[in-house]
Amino acid sequence: MAVKPVIYGQSDRPPRGDYSRAREDYTCDQNFTAYTEDDHDTWRKLYSRQRALLPGLAAQRFIDLLPQLNAAQGIPRFEDINARLLPATGWQLVGVPGLIPEVPFFTLLANRKFPVTDWIRTPAEMDYVVEPDIFHDLFGHVPLLFDRTYADHIQAYGQGALKAHALENKDESCQAAVEHLSRLYWYTIEFGLQREGEDVRAYGAGILSSPGELAHSVQSPEPERLPLTHPQEILRCMASTYKIDSYQSQYFVIENFEALLALTAPDFTPYYRQLALS
Repeated sequence: MAVKPVIYGQSDRPPRGDYSRAREDYTCDQNFTAYTEDDHDTWRKLYSRQRALLPGLAAQRFIDLLPQLNAAQGIPRFEDINARLLPATGWQLVGVPGLIPEVPFFTLLANRKFPVTDWIRTPAEMDYVVEPDIFHDLFGHVPLLFDRTYADHIQAYGQGALKAHALENKDESCQAAVEHLSRLYWYTIEFGLQREGEDVRAYGAGILSSPGELAHSVQSPEPERLPLTHPQEILRCMASTYKIDSYQSQYFVIENFEALLALTAPDFTPYYRQLALS
C-alpha cells in the first residue's frame, strides 16, 4: 500500500520525493542508478565547498569522522557506508523518499536506523533547499553516527520521542510533549554548538551542511549562545521556538556529547508538565 507524502508547515508545492517507492514504514531502497552525472557533480561541488569551510568552525570530532563517508568523489551508496557504520556503532542508514511522519521517524531512530533522503537538490539550490536532501542528511548527520556516545544519544532521543508521543495520548498535562522535544532536537541535533576549550564549534547537521550559517553560528556577534548544561537550561531550550527560513537568533552550547547524553537521560515527563503550566 502506498504511503502518503508528508508536508511540514505551509507550502503550496508538493513534496519532492517519490513516495510511491516507499514501504509502509516509509523506507525505500536507494535508487542509485537514477543519479545522473550532473547529480554526482552537484554532490562533489557541495562536498568540496562545505569541507573547506569546516576548519575552525566545525567540531573537531565531526572533522575527524567525515572521511568515514568516503564520499568526496560522488554520491555514496548507503550499503557501502553501512559496511563501516554497523560494526562501528550498530547503526545503519535506510533510504526514505523525503520527510516522513513523526512516529515512523522516531521508531527508526529508536532501532538505530537513520533515515536518509535519497534525492539531491538541483544546481540552482546549491545555497538553500527547502526540504532536507541527501547532502543535508548524509554530510550533516551521518559522520557523527560513527561516534558511539553521539550515536547512543540519537537512539535515546528516538526512544524518548516515542514515549512523548504515547504520553500525549494518555496524559492531558503532556499534550505538547512531542513539540517540546522537537525543539530540543532542533537546538541540538540540527543546530547545536559545543565548547572546545575557550571556543565554540558547530556539531548540528543543519549548521554543518549550510555554507552561510556555519560561520554565522560560531563567529557572528548577533545571535545569543546559551549554555545547555543543567535541567533549567533544558527547559528553556524546550520552550524556545525556532526559525526555519533564516539563520537562528539563538543557539545552545553543550560541553560535550557525554554531558548531553547524561543531561537528557532523566525522565522528561516532569519537564512536559512544567512547560504546560508556563
